Amino acid sequence: MPLFVYLLGLAVFAMGTSEFMLSGLVPGIALDLGVTIPEAGRLTSAFAVGMVVGAPLMAILSLRWPRRRALLAFLAVFLLVHVLGAVTTSFDVLLLTRVVGALANAGFLAVALSAAAGLVASDAKGRATAVLLGGVTAACVAGVPAGALLGQAWGWRSAFWAVALVSAPAFAAILRAVPDVPAVHTRGGGARRELGALRDRRLLVTLLLGALVNGATFCAYTYLAPIVTDVAGMGAAWVPVVLALFGLGSFAGVTAAGRLADVRPARLLVMGGTALPAGWVVFALTAGSPVATVVLVLVQGTLAFAVGSTLISRVLYAAAGAPTLGGAFATAALNVGAALGPWQGGLAIAAGHGFRSPLWVSALLCAIAFAVLVRRQDGMNSQAADSPGS
Repeated sequence: MPLFVYLLGLAVFAMGTSEFMLSGLVPGIALDLGVTIPEAGRLTSAFAVGMVVGAPLMAILSLRWPRRRALLAFLAVFLLVHVLGAVTTSFDVLLLTRVVGALANAGFLAVALSAAAGLVASDAKGRATAVLLGGVTAACVAGVPAGALLGQAWGWRSAFWAVALVSAPAFAAILRAVPDVPAVHTRGGGARRELGALRDRRLLVTLLLGALVNGATFCAYTYLAPIVTDVAGMGAAWVPVVLALFGLGSFAGVTAAGRLADVRPARLLVMGGTALPAGWVVFALTAGSPVATVVLVLVQGTLAFAVGSTLISRVLYAAAGAPTLGGAFATAALNVGAALGPWQGGLAIAAGHGFRSPLWVSALLCAIAFAVLVRRQDGMNSQAADSPGS
């Protein structure tokens, strides 16, 4: 795998840390800036909305830019807004930096996915995707806990400074190592042509599957803390341990997908798609057991990211007619799931179904995804049977 793909993964690590680190910083931000905790929680929602909107919008805006220029521009904006966030005393300014940072994050990830897929061998898109998503999983394993520790030791602002400091060497490395590939489109109509790829039913189905699986993943992930403390009866000290286990599982899943997504994608999706909803059901039924909770967090993290990473690589293969916006489509679909899944889990809790209920919601979302996958496979088999010479 070319060196520049790993350098892109370093930048994705910084961005993934920024996206998820607020889970441990919200109380400190609320106290320091004089807002309530629910108001501070809007910072997370603002980032999620910025990611959904930003992925296609920023990718379209950058269609005429050389890929290296687009990557550097997005990363520079991301770095600068974290510096501004680290020094501001205004909650409104901090909220604005989260929106702008999310737009830059979404644009960078969309271009990075497309650049990595376009500059590696035609049969290596899955491995390139796994390296980039490895940055996100590394953020879950190391970046987010480190941000929480920094926040406890030196205040929430130190976590923002840390993200900016990690982004700086990534910027320098991308400047030196990423090929200066010309713009994909230099004249008008490029965006319309690439958006036309959305007429491809295979692409749309894959995007739907990605949104459902990621929605299930983040529905459960968002409420792991109360599941650990209130359902499993484990102490609060176990929460970072369980989150780290989920991160380790996600890293293992992405690594497995990197090895299999290019050569056996159908087998991985069918097997993983079968095991995922079953795993969430078992987790929901046994969440009162600390041992079962620890084991299933690791297992489900592995399965969720193995399937999710494979679906992203399938989007990039299916979006061959959209070499720049293919990454944007994948990014937007994942973040639609990341926004809707926790919301649906919250509705289940608010309806009085308890902290196990997000696990049942995750099982339902994955069951729907599996049903869509099976129907799609049956449709492809029927088309093959009806084709001449079959």
